[in-house]
Amino acid sequence: MYEQILYDVEEPLATIRLNRPDQLNAWTNRMGNEVKHAVGEAEADSRVVAILLTGEGRGFCAGADMRGLQSLTEGGAFGAGNEAVSDANPGQADMEEGFRGAYSYLMSVRKPIIAAINGPCAGMALPIALCCDMRFASDRAVFTTAFVRRGLIAEWGVAWMLPRIVGTANAMDLILSGRKIDAKEAGELGLVNRVVPHDELMQFTREYARDLASSCSPTSMQIMKRQVYEGLHESFGESNAKAIHLMGDSMTRGDFKEGVSSFMERRPPKFPRV
Repeated sequence: MYEQILYDVEEPLATIRLNRPDQLNAWTNRMGNEVKHAVGEAEADSRVVAILLTGEGRGFCAGADMRGLQSLTEGGAFGAGNEAVSDANPGQADMEEGFRGAYSYLMSVRKPIIAAINGPCAGMALPIALCCDMRFASDRAVFTTAFVRRGLIAEWGVAWMLPRIVGTANAMDLILSGRKIDAKEAGELGLVNRVVPHDELMQFTREYARDLASSCSPTSMQIMKRQVYEGLHESFGESNAKAIHLMGDSMTRGDFKEGVSSFMERRPPKFPRV
């Protein structure tokens, strides 16, 4: 079913690998369809607590496929999708429209999504990574927006997301210059959550996901993820009032009882999967 990604589930983690290594996993419409379908599969799979997005080979994603971009400059199309999986619709349909876009749908998915950035992350790959909930990077990773150097603009919401992650001045630097930054600088800017030795990246990410699965309520994570993203559009008062309401709801669920009981009994919690 998939031609440009690899997908597998090793409980509690679903792994999606962009799989065009000879092209540094350059993004195509087909790849986008397949990633979205695989995310939907993982979201619906009760074995899966967290979703990992990474690249096969030595790169995460080099950005948009250059042949597709060349076709656009000549009045053609960017490229065909994968019709067999193009109807996938993961995520929470009742979230604000901005979180249901071409790539921002990742923010509406009910489970945590972690980008394991194993190499170059350029152009449109950057906003896709920013739409993931966390980013762990290999110490060999390199980042660039690149848009300005192709005569483009800050696309796919990066002008909204990047200032919120690294601050306005740093976002302006990265967008207006299109310069490359290494993993160390990305970590210092807060662009990534953690920089990990290259050979340890996948192990680190999997262990992080296993800790989520063994220690954290999937239902609580789902609600908190939505709180954070919807809160970006709300005042503090609105967000706080919503939190008070949601806290009341959480105290009526079995997860709350299990969380308290497991703590008092000094044992790992057994939260139900979603």
